[in-house]
Amino acid sequence: MNDEREISAIKALSIAEISKAKSGHPGIALGAAPILYTLYKNHMMVDASDDKWINRDRFIMSAGHGSSLLYAVLYMSGFNLSIKDLKNFRQIDSITPGHPEVNVTPGVDCSTGPLGQGIGVAVGMAAAERFLSSKFKGLFNYKTYVLVGDGDLMEGISYEACSLAGHLRLGNLIVLYDSNNVTLDSDLNKSFSEDVLKRFDAMGWHTDVVLDGNNPILIDMAISKAKSRSDKPSFIQIKTTIGKGSILEGTNKVHGAPLTKEDVRQLRDKLKLDTDLFSNISTLRREMALFIKNRVTHDKNKWQTKYNAYINSCDDETKRFLESLSMDKRYDVTKLFKDTIFEDDELRKINGMVMNKIADNYPCFLGGSADLSSSCKTYLNNFNDFSKDNFGGKNFFFGVREHEMGAFINGLALSGLRPFASTFLAFSDYLKPAIRMACLMNIPSTFVFTHDSVIIGEDGPTHQPVEQLASLRSIPNHYVYRPCDANEIIGSWQTILNNDKPSSIILSRSKCPNLDCTDPLSVKKGAYIIRKEKKRLFGIIIATGSEVALALSIAEKLSLKGMEIRVVSMPCMRLFEEQPKAYKEEVLPVGYKTFVIERASKFGWHKYVYNDKYIMGIDEFGYSGKKDDVLEKLKLDDDTIYKRIEKLLK
Repeated sequence: MNDEREISAIKALSIAEISKAKSGHPGIALGAAPILYTLYKNHMMVDASDDKWINRDRFIMSAGHGSSLLYAVLYMSGFNLSIKDLKNFRQIDSITPGHPEVNVTPGVDCSTGPLGQGIGVAVGMAAAERFLSSKFKGLFNYKTYVLVGDGDLMEGISYEACSLAGHLRLGNLIVLYDSNNVTLDSDLNKSFSEDVLKRFDAMGWHTDVVLDGNNPILIDMAISKAKSRSDKPSFIQIKTTIGKGSILEGTNKVHGAPLTKEDVRQLRDKLKLDTDLFSNISTLRREMALFIKNRVTHDKNKWQTKYNAYINSCDDETKRFLESLSMDKRYDVTKLFKDTIFEDDELRKINGMVMNKIADNYPCFLGGSADLSSSCKTYLNNFNDFSKDNFGGKNFFFGVREHEMGAFINGLALSGLRPFASTFLAFSDYLKPAIRMACLMNIPSTFVFTHDSVIIGEDGPTHQPVEQLASLRSIPNHYVYRPCDANEIIGSWQTILNNDKPSSIILSRSKCPNLDCTDPLSVKKGAYIIRKEKKRLFGIIIATGSEVALALSIAEKLSLKGMEIRVVSMPCMRLFEEQPKAYKEEVLPVGYKTFVIERASKFGWHKYVYNDKYIMGIDEFGYSGKKDDVLEKLKLDDDTIYKRIEKLLK
């Protein structure tokens, strides 16, 4: 193989994609092509014909704007991409979208684009391999590689992620830093001047530098050295020239706009390629793909033999766990609590009991908290802590790193595990980018949020969530559960663990009664009737979480005054909206006064009511004080809500 010709072909394909689309980022494609070429040719343990092989090396393009480069490298490596696919770069319904998307493009292991999220996910992926390697000795030994740029390292999440990776000594993680001294707006020195290598040294990483990022031999040597360091993660700074070969090379003008026709012509001459940059690549592709296949095949076959022997000799539970890493697994949570009697208690505590039972029975269920497991009650009591000394633990201590916690569990989910992360609901805003990416990737990350309303009282408005529920519900493909008691908590987890969807479960710190009228199996419908009217229907109250018991109490009081009220518990609004029209009309028939009780933002509830007056919610921040005093000041105490509903009914 001729390295120079192969790299030129990758550059040509990348620029052709961008030129055809009239959109894209040529700077990274030209500057970082030698990095990705060297990585895939000499190091990535991947099988282009089996891109979901569970022991494959993972690669994350954290600098996701370099997607054209990644697609070109995947094509040249033999993955199931065609020239037609490359020509459809950034076009509707193509498998080569503007930024990499998992389960869309063969060979893409993670959706990236928002800078910093990729490196955050990569740390979780590396931790997943360490966990699996610890549990199944000798079966897992893959590495996670990441390409980052200056933007990734400036985003705050990257510090959280890399600090945690260094602390955990994740020696299977290798970060390649495309260091070109340029950002989209300007030269890097206008916004970023720290010594990056010292930063990573201080975080406990092995660090190295390649001064000539155009030299695949030097890049290869640095990656080989990093692979030998199993005691700590590796960070390789590779000095490159953005837009190498372009008329605009070395400037921010080549970062995010297609090259001019004149620039493409002169670049084509430098790369010694034909007029059509998509042409005459097939021979070079065959050579590179065959080289990678020959390098990997023997080792993969040895691994497959070992895996088959392991599967044939292990117990059924271990076999189910291994199989669940590459296929859907179903859970029967309700059977775990068939004979359990729950006392009235704080919902966070009941949820902790449920999660512990799940963890005891399902090996791939694991997770942690951002220094709040004792408050969120999410510690898994019968399992060790994941640490540099014990990669087999199921409890992750993320420290006060909410941004990374969210991305980290996305990495675990992308690795076939069923992870959770927990913190207070008010701090869900710190996880929002990671939650959004989980929803976009359609992966089963679960976010556990406690301290769910202003009734936490004395902590005050900084810790009292108001807009968070509405914000979380607004994210497409995100299933938000707010159960009201033990039955609905069990039902929420039953639904969460059988949907393979990104979910959040919202829990009260307050003690709530266990209700005779709630049903775990009805949670999957999103909403259901928990109090049916006995006579002529006067109105309907929809409630969630700790407000459900209040709704029942109000309904009973109004019934004594001759006004029959139906009560509907709505633990998951999105699930309810997905139900057939007939079921929705059965639960919420048209033509009756309908009220909502939820001590949070009114936003999102208006589709169920006549006007704003019928929503017992909050459109302001809370206050610091006793719970009852806060509710009274907000005019959301039990008595005031009752009187408002009674008045509106009359």
